[in-house]
Amino acid sequence: MDSHYLFGVLVVSLLAATILFRSKVKKRIKASEVASGLVTSAALATPADGSSEGADVIIVGAGVAGSALAYTLAKDGRNVHVIERDLTEPDRIVGELLHPAGYLKLVELGLQDCVEDIDAQRVLGYAFFRDGKATKLPYPLQMFPSDVAGRSFHNGRFIQQMREKVSSLPNARLEQGTVTTLLEENGTVKGVIYKTKTNGEELLKKAYAPLTIVCDGCFSNLRRTLCYPEIDVQSYFVGMVLENCKLPFPNHGHVIFADSSLILFYPISSTEVRCMVDVPGQNIPSIVNGEMANYLKTVIAPQLPPELHEPFVRAIKKGNIRSHLNRSMPAAPHPTPGALLLGDALNIRHPLTGAGMTVALSDIVILRNLLRPLHDLHDASSICKYLESFYTLRMPVAFTINMIAGAMHKVFSGSPDKVRKEMRRVILGYLNLGGVFSAGPISLLSGLSSQPLIGLVVHLFAGTIYAVFSLIAPFPSPNRIWILARVIFDACSIIFPTMKAELGKFPYQHWLLLITEPPAM
Repeated sequence: MDSHYLFGVLVVSLLAATILFRSKVKKRIKASEVASGLVTSAALATPADGSSEGADVIIVGAGVAGSALAYTLAKDGRNVHVIERDLTEPDRIVGELLHPAGYLKLVELGLQDCVEDIDAQRVLGYAFFRDGKATKLPYPLQMFPSDVAGRSFHNGRFIQQMREKVSSLPNARLEQGTVTTLLEENGTVKGVIYKTKTNGEELLKKAYAPLTIVCDGCFSNLRRTLCYPEIDVQSYFVGMVLENCKLPFPNHGHVIFADSSLILFYPISSTEVRCMVDVPGQNIPSIVNGEMANYLKTVIAPQLPPELHEPFVRAIKKGNIRSHLNRSMPAAPHPTPGALLLGDALNIRHPLTGAGMTVALSDIVILRNLLRPLHDLHDASSICKYLESFYTLRMPVAFTINMIAGAMHKVFSGSPDKVRKEMRRVILGYLNLGGVFSAGPISLLSGLSSQPLIGLVVHLFAGTIYAVFSLIAPFPSPNRIWILARVIFDACSIIFPTMKAELGKFPYQHWLLLITEPPAM
């Protein structure tokens, strides 16, 4: 009897040791796979509180793109699970200007009331300042209803309004958590792994859906598994808020072309004006030790219009100077069954033109229209092939706005080079012609143009002809012809690399904007 007892104890001990060893090995494997960014769905043990299933779409991120997409898909009847890292109100110094085309997309998505009750300001166009002269460039809004205009606001207030709209729908679930990994099985994304806290305890959870859309912003930690990111760090925005400041042109964004940098002013509430100073390069004067305040006071302030000088200096003295890293990244997706990139996770342009939200909302309308005929999203391979048309359909608006943003920053970023100065003079002279020569470029920049690619080509050619006559008139001379040749060469050195970056890895070698038939489900 005793021998049987001892034998049983020995067997139980061996089994316990084996189970403990296997548990430790699994934990090590799981940790290494999670760190890699993509794991198979079988690699993570089901957490004690179970996994989340039943959603049609998982959306990673609840910023402008994620919230707008979640609302429109849920409104179309899909079950949507949104996972956002931080659901408190964001506090950013970018994403505060929405062009009229972006507002029209809000209307189309049923989200126009999100710019109400947040003290948003109507924006009717731009005012450019150079060498003491001002050029007013209104948006071409004559053919639109009176409520159509740009809007500027506090970014966080706008996002919270959209999140509230999402939460109001019974088939939309908004959860705070940090997505660490995409769940993959046989090359198809099945869902996500994310961390969340319950009663102070951190839990690792899984969520499954036939389609996962990643909208986690410009600092996305998931994009590398879904695209070929080539990020270019171009400059920094240094931002402040000016209080009780009257702009020279009310309800307009102001762009000052200073010798050293670009300076933006636009209202974000009835009593506040945002100022953004573009500081080229990857290193800027220190904000902490006062170098930045001194730079703003001694270099930037003297170049401002008189109306803005005193409020600008007051804002410097008040402090609260902040910076934002300006980056650009062309869209270069590799189609992955079960997953899609959207917003700044997919495509970033320099924020000089303030067109990021307009591009994102335009993309969401396109994606919504593509998904509407699909009643079942489970055939991941067919849907992945079908959604390749999304990247083609977004190109006219996204490519045009990205080209203008990149080219404008390179031309107007304060280079002391004589040729760049001539280019700036020619471009502002072209805009000063008025009529179609100003309305056309502004409609392209703001996303209002109905034929953006054609408009872009037309104005590039028209601008080149204007440059020829502007630089060699009234009589050509060897020096004038030489300057013209250098200006054209420099313009090509800006336009063609930017174009190559935008199109270089574009996987679809066609420009016919045709929507393929939905796959049979």
